[in-house]
Order: sequence, then C-alpha cells, then structure tokens
Amino acid sequence: MHFLGIEIGHAATRVVALDLEAATVSAEAVAAHAWVEGLPDGYREQDPSCWIAAADQAMRQCLESLGTHRGGVAGIGITSPTGGMVVLDENNRIVRPAKLGIDRSAQRQADEIGRAFGGAPGLIELCGNSVAAGSLAAQCLWLKQHEPYHFQRTARLMTPQDFIGYWLTGEAGIEAGSAATTGLFNVPQRRWSAELMEFIDSRLFDMLPPGISPAQPRGVLRPALCKAWGIPEGVIVAPGSGAAALAALAVGAASDGAVVADLSADGSLAAVSDRPCVDFRGEAATLCDSSGRWLARLGMSNAVAALELVRRHYGWSGAEFERALEATTAGANGLLFLPYLRGEATPRLPDASGVLHGITLDNFTPGNLARAAAEGLALGFGYAFSRLRDLGFEPAGVRVARDAGPAFQQLLADVFGVPVVAVAGTGGPLLGAAMQAAVVYFRLNGESLGFDEIAGYIVTVDESTRRDPDPQRHEFYESMLARQQYLVETLHAGGFL
Repeated sequence: MHFLGIEIGHAATRVVALDLEAATVSAEAVAAHAWVEGLPDGYREQDPSCWIAAADQAMRQCLESLGTHRGGVAGIGITSPTGGMVVLDENNRIVRPAKLGIDRSAQRQADEIGRAFGGAPGLIELCGNSVAAGSLAAQCLWLKQHEPYHFQRTARLMTPQDFIGYWLTGEAGIEAGSAATTGLFNVPQRRWSAELMEFIDSRLFDMLPPGISPAQPRGVLRPALCKAWGIPEGVIVAPGSGAAALAALAVGAASDGAVVADLSADGSLAAVSDRPCVDFRGEAATLCDSSGRWLARLGMSNAVAALELVRRHYGWSGAEFERALEATTAGANGLLFLPYLRGEATPRLPDASGVLHGITLDNFTPGNLARAAAEGLALGFGYAFSRLRDLGFEPAGVRVARDAGPAFQQLLADVFGVPVVAVAGTGGPLLGAAMQAAVVYFRLNGESLGFDEIAGYIVTVDESTRRDPDPQRHEFYESMLARQQYLVETLHAGGFL
C-alpha cells in the first residue's frame, strides 16, 4: 500500500510515494515551475496553473516509477511553505497570480493591521501571533487596497496547499495547521478571528474555506485524475497542512513535549504541546500541528549560512570542517561569532549582520574560526531552547532533522544539556504529508491509527548519531550563552546590530 505526498515548493513541485509496508520512500519525482518576472523588488508571485501542471507532471513521473504498484495507492497528502494567497472568482477561475509567503509587498498592510490591534502584543493576545507580510491576512488587505477590481471579483481565498487540494478533489477546506499560518486564525482557540476579518473586510467570512479535522479526509481524488494517472478510484485526499506542522510529524514529533531541531536553510527549533503555548515576547510562533496539538516554533535564519561561510572561505568539505572543529577547544580561545549573516528570527533581529568579537593575534586561526562559527550557531539554538523552557517545556532530548556531523551534534548536546539524536532519512514536510494521508485513510476505514503510532512506525532514529551532554561543557556553554546574549543586547541597543 502506498501513500503519496505533494509539496508545492517555491521553485518546484515534488511528489513522493511512501511504501507503508516497507516504511520507506519507494519513488519520488520533481517538476519545476517559474516565477512571474518583471515584478518590483519584494514581490514574489507565481501562476497557480503552473503548480497544477507541475503536480500533474511530477505525479505521472512518480507513478511511472511505481510501475504495477500504482494500483496500491490509497491516499494523497499536500503541503507547501508557510504563507501565500491564491485568489479565485465565483467560477473558480484564477483572478491573479498567487503571492507567496516570501513576498514582502504587503509589509505596510501587515503594519496597518498591527497598529489597529495594539501592535504585536495586541495581536498575540488576540490570536497568538503577530501578522507577517507574507500572511494571507496582509496580502488580502494589499489586494483590497491596490487591486480593488480584483478584490471585488474574489469569491475564494486559499493557501497554496489548499488550492491544490481543491483541484484534486473539488472540495474546499482548510485544516488548522494551514489556517494557523494565515494571520486570520485564533490559534489557541482554533477558530477564525472575527475581529481580524471584520477589520480587513466582512466578505472574508464567505471567502475562506470551511475547517477540516486533521484526521478526516478533504475528499476523494476526482475520477478524471484517477483515470489520467492510472490509479484506482476512491483514493482519499488528506486535508493537507503547513510545512512546519508536517515537518515535525516527519521526524516523529507527534507527542507532548517532543522537540525537533531543523538544521536546513529555513532552520528552526520546534516543540509539540497538548496545550497552546503563546509567547508574548513574539519570538516563538504559535501554530497548530498535524495531530490536533499545538506547535511552538522558533525560526533560525542562519542554520546553514554561518557554517557554509567558513567552509566556502577555506574551501573545506564537510568532513574537513568537522576535523577543524574537533581539533579546537571549547570557547575558540576567546573568539565569539554572532552568526546573523541573514538577519535573525530568534532572537528577533531582522536587520542584523554578523559580528566576530574577541580577535587577538593568537586566536585568529582557521580552526578557531570554525569553532566560533559552530558555537555561535549552537548558542543561537541554545537561546531558542531556553525560550522553550520559558514557555513551560522540559525536554528530555532533542531530535535533529538531519545528521549534523558528530562534532557539531556533540556541541548541540553540550549546549542544550540533553541528549541529541538525528533522525534517519527524513523526507521533511513532503514525507509528513504522506504520513498524514496514511492516518486519515486508516481512521476512515475504522482503524484507530494515531499520529504518534504512524510516526513511531515510519520514523527511526540513527542511534549512531546519539550524543550525550558533557556536564562541564554544558556549564561552560551556559556562561558563554549569557555572554553572547549580553553582547547582542548591548550592540542592538547601541544601534550596531
């Protein structure tokens, strides 16, 4: 039996096939789609019809790889990166290109919404989060103000994953993990915010799709698509969810207190909770996970950039960087690196740049620079870990979404003060989408398969990567973290960061 995942990415659409019996990905495919060109700075838009063409192409390629096993496809899940807005008219025609979550053209509208509700603190108290420029809320207000003719034609507003789900089934709907990324959702109470919708436009009550339970299907795959793809009729389509929710599921984080460190370019530290954990300081996003729980997520913008900078500078491979890291001592002989090369989300320093502090004639060596970069990044994760503790989490360990190498993984364990282990072969949110489809299928057929059970069955940890913290180094890094945060606060207050 196979379950498929579809991910509408920024540059391409990917499809994977999860072989449930073997608990492995048995086939995958990718099809690129293009950006709308010639737009002003900050605009990032795509034609949703390109997603349909790419999804169709990638699906055919993936099913071709499955061969005769395509007859065992039982369900499909969908995901896409956070944010974005698809606009349809009353005849379900695309009104204009879709804005993506990385589009920044609606920053003024996000600020306007914030001012109306008392800034970020007021919005967090109202809904659990502030409103971002890439959210559906800000983009909808932008549409109303900048393209009133298009806004008047609008009958439906959807996230990218819900648009593809609508194309697959003909059924409109949105699951809480997707709704939580729109800026219009009261995340702690799991309902649309009437206050925010009234502020933007009262028509939103009719434009937004109805809610879907995370364990219920969106619908079944349209017969025309079943025939075109050569798969049986009756294939269920899961509700789909946001990338953050399904990425957590893909590494087995489906129970209260589970913590995941994502070391990809869009890095994060995230924790699952049975209760909403609202961060009134606004550093942790309060989201809904894919299992009916909540997710506290702290973004880490430089999870890749800081280490890549040093590797590129010295022409090192990953193994050579690891050897340089292992050959140096904790503290890099006084060298401290604030790795905010792309700004930073946690702590919230969107306009910051990197700082190398404490240089002497003796400590400015390739090895110490490698150690300082790795420690700077690890201490950033350590700060995020401390914020999870502030929110009431008491993690017993941390799962890493990919093997970071033994030296850096040990560094993370020493900073966190708890064991760290990598997940074997994670497929990210795309795998999580296929896993969601499996849960939905079995529940629909009378079997009480839980999200934690599917995670325990599909996801395995690589025990060879497990690293336990060294108590003395943990104490040392706690003092380093305090020093780093003091430096950050001092430079930021002085306008230097």
